Amino acid sequence: MDINLKERVLTLIPEAQLEDNKQFVCFVIPSEKFHSLVETLKNSEDTAMDFLFCLTGVDLGKDLMVVYHLSSTKLGHQIVLKVKTDDRENPSFDTISDLYKSADFYEREVYDMFGVRFNNHPDMRRIFLDENWEGFPCRKDYTDEINIIEL
Repeated sequence: MDINLKERVLTLIPEAQLEDNKQFVCFVIPSEKFHSLVETLKNSEDTAMDFLFCLTGVDLGKDLMVVYHLSSTKLGHQIVLKVKTDDRENPSFDTISDLYKSADFYEREVYDMFGVRFNNHPDMRRIFLDENWEGFPCRKDYTDEINIIEL
């Protein structure tokens, strides 16, 4: 089944922002519509996005972003979806760990390193750093007077 992923996403979320990307079909999705879009892309026979193969956080300076790479092992296509927020004090997005088991640890890593919380995540706690660790080491504004040596 051949499908145009760009058209499919824009039909579902007309305000999605298509990004120029030579390797993947890539969209920035409004965060309040993200979970339902991913659920539709996973469960629809024409998209069948059954595999989350990468999820990462990005600090853009003003905004924090989470990037999701989805693939259909049945149909052979891939898509990149991004959500972002300018709320650096309490950044949060809806979890997709209810849709993809692999999102569980990916989301915990993004929380641990960037401070992004995932609403309705079953175990939202640090995965690498101690619970009493202060700050989020992958943020551009992170400082650590003891462990980081600046040249």
